[in-house]
Amino acid sequence: MTTLFESDRLVVRRWMPQLDAEQAFEIYGDPEVMRFIGSGKTEANVETLRQRLTETIERYNQFNNGTGSWAVVEKETTRAVGAILLKQLPDNDGLPTQDYEVGWHFRQASWGKGYATEAGRAIVDYGFNVLHLPVLYAVVKPENNASIRVTQRLGMEPMGRTNRYYDGVELLLFKLDAPNAIAP
Repeated sequence: MTTLFESDRLVVRRWMPQLDAEQAFEIYGDPEVMRFIGSGKTEANVETLRQRLTETIERYNQFNNGTGSWAVVEKETTRAVGAILLKQLPDNDGLPTQDYEVGWHFRQASWGKGYATEAGRAIVDYGFNVLHLPVLYAVVKPENNASIRVTQRLGMEPMGRTNRYYDGVELLLFKLDAPNAIAP
């Protein structure tokens, strides 16, 4: 198990598809969760999700730039309850831009517990202090009030609506500059 970091209640580690697929299906197989993620399409079954987790790990390994999608595990139960992301935002053709996004996906049973904020603070710290990124972004569907509140708790500045990422879908854009970053 490769741990990226720990917080008070959470461990963030690499996905382990054989072990985590059933727990991850509670996120990516749930239409209520998926209405806020991408096209909203749910995973068909645990096996297709296991394959997607494997492909995701391989894709980020190829990038070899410290970005990725990691499992968020409750220390108390050792269950994977969510995912935390730090990745390059894709342009409207799906190609990586120079803008780095933080994001979070959690199963419904873990909503409202502060896990997204706790994991979000840790991934922001990782982005600034390990990867030395000068700025981080978050993109949120306008109706996703819970994620908007997470961006506020992380101290992110609202930048308005944008359609320059993810196939032109209109999203709210939030920005956080690295501490002590020099403005261009």
